[in-house]
Amino acid sequence: MCADDLCAMDSLSQIVLGAAVGEVVLGRRIGNRAMVWGAVAGTLPDMDVLGQYFLSELDNLAFHRGISHSLLFTVLGALGFGWATDRLYRSRHHAWIAVGTKAAAAVVIGFVVNFLTQIFAPGAWLPVALYVPLAAAWLVRHGKRRYFAGTWEVPDADLRGWVALFFWGFLTHILLDCFTTYGTQIFAPFSDVRVAWGTVAVADPLYTVPFLVCLLVAARFARTDRRRAVWNWTGIALSSLYLALTAVNHQRVTATFEDALATEGLPDARFFLTPTIFNNVLWNGVVDAGDSYLLAQYSLFDEVPVAFHPVPKGHDLLHNLDSDPTLSVLRWFSAGYFNAVLRDNGALQINDLRFGTFSGEATSPDDYIFRFNLTDLGPDQPYGFERAQGGPPEDTAEAMMSRLFIRARGLKAPISE
Repeated sequence: MCADDLCAMDSLSQIVLGAAVGEVVLGRRIGNRAMVWGAVAGTLPDMDVLGQYFLSELDNLAFHRGISHSLLFTVLGALGFGWATDRLYRSRHHAWIAVGTKAAAAVVIGFVVNFLTQIFAPGAWLPVALYVPLAAAWLVRHGKRRYFAGTWEVPDADLRGWVALFFWGFLTHILLDCFTTYGTQIFAPFSDVRVAWGTVAVADPLYTVPFLVCLLVAARFARTDRRRAVWNWTGIALSSLYLALTAVNHQRVTATFEDALATEGLPDARFFLTPTIFNNVLWNGVVDAGDSYLLAQYSLFDEVPVAFHPVPKGHDLLHNLDSDPTLSVLRWFSAGYFNAVLRDNGALQINDLRFGTFSGEATSPDDYIFRFNLTDLGPDQPYGFERAQGGPPEDTAEAMMSRLFIRARGLKAPISE
């Protein structure tokens, strides 16, 4: 699981949310096309990941969830994409445009298939290998029968409807991202403040799976069937209630940490909380204790007080801490919660402590969930930024994830060195 995986693992959630929003806006008028275009709207902001092909690793880190996730883009992007979609469907090449749209949707679904495959069977390829020819065969057959048999009709949607679909698709996308830890620059380009409430993990099946099931059931009914709206709104309600629950859990854990810090004599210490991957039960916390950080994991099933584990800030390993441009970006990105460690080979590693560690104790450099590799080019040169990494090394991933789920049950899990 690399850093790109951590940033992209919420793609399925955004696709489902976008499709449901599209259904609300235009579903009664254009049926399943509204879900398809809603899914497109829910995916478009994350196309900023293409920045990796023309930006440096460091610049791309700052670019992701930037302008494409802003309120400005929500308005201007909705106008632009809404107008373009309206014009495309009124083009004399509408049939080819429709086929192309469904081909693009098939590609997006292919990424979802691969995403789910890698979660449940890392390294497997058979589901994707089966999906590609089946999707291609369906697209050819469906295209011939529907679009080139003289029965295709222009969707019953006007410019205002398309603009509304993209507006709500973009807006709900950036709002959902605000609930995660990564951070979203919703005020870009006027401000680089990253809004990160940290109440939900970037991938949480309890948010996505019930939502997806309701959406798929809704898609089976005719666009004028009342049951279609009932199922779609049920999915929206369940997902929204779950987000509200994550906010309640965040407040509950916050209160627990405040009490624990008061006991430790640190009632005013700054701290950050975030749930661990795939759940909202086990939380990582980092506390700025002045000369060091305190790390802790807390499960909602814990029956013992929060146990804090000090880790050095390691800032003495860094030169030009206040002026180095590379460190400046990383300090901004991590909201100031970062430490530096040396790996066994002497390489310098910076860790974003907001994401915590797998063990809750920082037992090794690989225990940090989100980390950056730097190259020291000398005190007179900026640090070289090699890459960002997220998640455990592949050879320890299964053991570390297993430990997290044991710990989430309120049990003391074994720590692998």
